[in-house]
Amino acid sequence: MRTRLFIILLLFLLPLANRAQKAFTDVTQLTGINHQFRVYEGMFGGGVCVFDFNKDGFEDLYITGGMNDDALYQNQGDGTFKNVFVGSGLERTRDFVTQGVVSADFNKDGFRDLLVTTITSRNEKKVIPRAINLLFLGKEGGVFEDVTEDFDLDKINTFSTGANVGDFNGDGWPDVYIANYFNQFEGELSEINDATVVGANQIAEGNLLLNVKGNYFKDVYADYGLDMKGFGFGGLFTDFDNDGDQDLLVNHDFGYKRTPNLLLQNNYPEKNFKNVAKELDINLRINAMGSAAGDYNNDGLMDYYMTNIRFNQFVVNQGAGKPFKKMDKELGMDFVSISWGANWADFDHDGDLDLFVSNGDLNPNCVPMANYYFENLGGRFEDHAREKGLNGYEIGRGSAIFDLENDGDMDIIVVSQKPVYDNYPMESMTRVYRNDSVSGHWLKVKLKGTNAEADGFGSKVQLIAGGKIFIKEIDGGGSSHISQNSSIAHFGLGDIQTIDTLKVYWTGGSTQIMTNIKADQLLEIIQPYTEPKANPNLWKVGVLGLLLFAASSYYALRLYRKKKENV
Repeated sequence: MRTRLFIILLLFLLPLANRAQKAFTDVTQLTGINHQFRVYEGMFGGGVCVFDFNKDGFEDLYITGGMNDDALYQNQGDGTFKNVFVGSGLERTRDFVTQGVVSADFNKDGFRDLLVTTITSRNEKKVIPRAINLLFLGKEGGVFEDVTEDFDLDKINTFSTGANVGDFNGDGWPDVYIANYFNQFEGELSEINDATVVGANQIAEGNLLLNVKGNYFKDVYADYGLDMKGFGFGGLFTDFDNDGDQDLLVNHDFGYKRTPNLLLQNNYPEKNFKNVAKELDINLRINAMGSAAGDYNNDGLMDYYMTNIRFNQFVVNQGAGKPFKKMDKELGMDFVSISWGANWADFDHDGDLDLFVSNGDLNPNCVPMANYYFENLGGRFEDHAREKGLNGYEIGRGSAIFDLENDGDMDIIVVSQKPVYDNYPMESMTRVYRNDSVSGHWLKVKLKGTNAEADGFGSKVQLIAGGKIFIKEIDGGGSSHISQNSSIAHFGLGDIQTIDTLKVYWTGGSTQIMTNIKADQLLEIIQPYTEPKANPNLWKVGVLGLLLFAASSYYALRLYRKKKENV
């Protein structure tokens, strides 16, 4: 009788125990990551980039340090990391106060490179604009070469926050947008407030850097019809209108005082962008810190969550040139906070996107603020950060998602700042949260472009399965806050075990289709190489050239004969 009662009690308590088990575990110490971002005068900084720099199949991390050294964490393949910054060739960053970071294969040699943004030099205080941004090319053996001057980045002196990678002209070479915060400022950064932002000469233009065949960058911001200035906090290349080219969403701080967010529509093949933010109701007058793109309702259109001081904003894409619809309140996401990073992912593999948000007070204010984890419950969201084990109270900034152990689910890293003053009630260190969810099927897709950008940045992956359509843009950085997520597309599939159709919409216009794909695997897709198409009007140019040559020759001959007759 007692045995039977014990079994009944055990069966009753087991479901409760499972519900009590946290979905995420703080494994920072287990991974060996020991990082803290130290600010220079004020609130700025703290980005992380996910990339595989040594091509061993495990995702590594580069984290900026501000006044502390940056860190290059090599994934050991067993759930731990080793900081290999010293001897990597990246030591020049020690001369600067670093901010954000992105990675791409800028010269298409098969190795991922790093672009690090800065706001000033460490050793010498300068009037803004203070410093250059830095570019390092990845090399065989896991080392990097400083090519900042070779790529003409030394010609651009800025106060830069975040960068993001895209291919806005579809030529297969990764381009860059860099957001700049100040054009001129002589005070202490910790003194920035509403009163200090109204000066006419302070706000700055961004840099739209065209990659010239892997040889150097050319700033074409003005060439593409752009003259907008603002307190830039990063941008995001994204195809909001589904026309096959990359548009640009730009985050601006103090948007209610100066310049709101920009939504720059790419008019490719014309060489210009048009700001359509106002007509599409996305010119948000907020302190935009970061943004994240995701199709939360599986309608094939990118929706955008933007972090802010006080209330974050979530705008849903209505398609066909219609204004975006603001839905954060309707969906239960209208909480008061100071937010920075934001990351969409199907963390629980139930077939819809959830959202992680990194929170942290301004430094040196530093009132503890817990992170958010908005679980998608179908038609509404609920913050389950405490239940999931994600309610960290560090002074959070940039965040990113990646697969720490290659087990198929998305883990999270949050960069944290050291408080300026020593009265913060807890240790504020960068945190790694391992996803220990166990339910649902998944698929990861890694792209390898040939004609298109090498890692597929700007391309889209679409799945059709179980009567649903799932779509992902390959993240080229800018998503979150001055950080870069994994470039491997991840899909949660719920109980779906087979994908009916997979389509890759490559930048440049080509489409690749696969069918009958099994779930629970990493699928690498290589783009078939095609010869570049000849310009259909090229023969007209040739004929016109021949006619002009013939005409000029005829008149030159007549002139020669006339001169000869006169002699």
